[in-house]
Amino acid sequence: MTGNGRLTIREAQRLLETRQLSSVELTKDCLERIRQVEPEVHAFVTVSDELALKQAKEADDLLAAGNGQPLTGIPVAVKDNMCTRGVRTTCSSKMLENFIPPYNATVVEKLKAAGAVMVGKANMDEFAMGSSTENSAFFTTANPWDKNRVPGGSSGGAAAAVAAGECVFGLGSDTGGSIRQPASFCSVTGLKPTYGRVSRYGLIAFASSLDQIGPLTRDATDCALVMDAISGYDSNDSTSSPLPLPNLSACLSGDIKGLRLGVPKEYFVQGMQPEVAAAVKEAIGKLEELGAEIDWEVSLPSTSYALAVYYIIAPSEASANLARYDGVKYGFSYTDTDSMWQAMEKTRELGFGAEVKRRIMLGTYALSAGYYDAWYVKAQKVRTLIGREFDQAFNKYDALLTPTSPTVPFKIGERMDDPFQMYLSDVCTLPINIAGVPAVSIPAGFSGGLPVGLQIIGKPYDEATILKIADAYQQATDWHKKRPKI
Repeated sequence: MTGNGRLTIREAQRLLETRQLSSVELTKDCLERIRQVEPEVHAFVTVSDELALKQAKEADDLLAAGNGQPLTGIPVAVKDNMCTRGVRTTCSSKMLENFIPPYNATVVEKLKAAGAVMVGKANMDEFAMGSSTENSAFFTTANPWDKNRVPGGSSGGAAAAVAAGECVFGLGSDTGGSIRQPASFCSVTGLKPTYGRVSRYGLIAFASSLDQIGPLTRDATDCALVMDAISGYDSNDSTSSPLPLPNLSACLSGDIKGLRLGVPKEYFVQGMQPEVAAAVKEAIGKLEELGAEIDWEVSLPSTSYALAVYYIIAPSEASANLARYDGVKYGFSYTDTDSMWQAMEKTRELGFGAEVKRRIMLGTYALSAGYYDAWYVKAQKVRTLIGREFDQAFNKYDALLTPTSPTVPFKIGERMDDPFQMYLSDVCTLPINIAGVPAVSIPAGFSGGLPVGLQIIGKPYDEATILKIADAYQQATDWHKKRPKI
């Protein structure tokens, strides 16, 4: 083991370009690392050894011909809710346990075009519904920093794989914090782009107006490199934005002097661990030292309603999206019954896990006659208010700073019997999806040896500014360089 899986994209890129390392060697090293630590971490549902080595050989040919791109030859873990042609895509659900898609998601096509190497499909909460990766139908992923604790969710497998050095970067999806919260818990850098910035075509839907794909990486520079590769308009996704994306990796100047940054007081919620609040405030103080202007008295008063709004809108959309799993067209099918209706009922009863069923029922209730106006319509109105408050804040500030999570990673099993406490894990990240704006979580210290994340929230389509702030902080600190001893 050479530890090459712990390189940044930029470091690996330099070694590949100067022929000090081949993509085949780098990929073999990551695959060996997976074999070494997977019995403890359980980050992958599927490891694609054969495909990875084939792609690595193709990447080496591209590099030898001088046709390499920033991601050429770089091993990636893809969350298991993005369709991969010929490779099992399960959503960590029994419902799709044996589903092999006939096409690639747009982001997977873009990674392929960039020459990236897919080493496997990462574990997740079933259908992306969860904050701990304990809702996977197959197994729970462990946090590489403490194997008795969760890695966050729902992109916990991808975050853990990056933290443990099983790949160089990962792709996750974020519906209410599912990239940023695992990034915080695993001490990696995770970006949720502006809604519409990255195509959702081929992403198995949870809540279509909230879902967004983004990178999990070691630092902000790597985040920018991945975003440069996967962003852009896609005619297959009617919600993707035609707005041009600047070259993000060229925007990282390290200079944040004069930037106006606000700290919304509502995000330092009741019940937040004091050590987390202290670490985040210290990180904000570092940004002030770097020349940013900090306003500690910002207020976004509708934030307190975000949790309720999310748990009406997201389950409602899930109820509609998951209606397609009926045992007829694809996926798990229970057939030992006397009628079609019984077969459909048993398929859904046995194919879905407890959390997925809970959210389908919540959503079906909110959309039902007599409750639609009282719950769903009202939630959409409050969603508009939350979005307006962000718009007003961004008239004054270049970005907002908050904790990513109110706690450090909690113990496996600690919250499984208390859904409300589990949902509170995402209280700092949910409003960002509701508003559709971009946000990045970066490592900002440790409490009792467990990671703490700082969240940087940006204006719509202004990923450049939040990544510039993240990069400046990372140039001045070394939290993102710490590695778990696993």
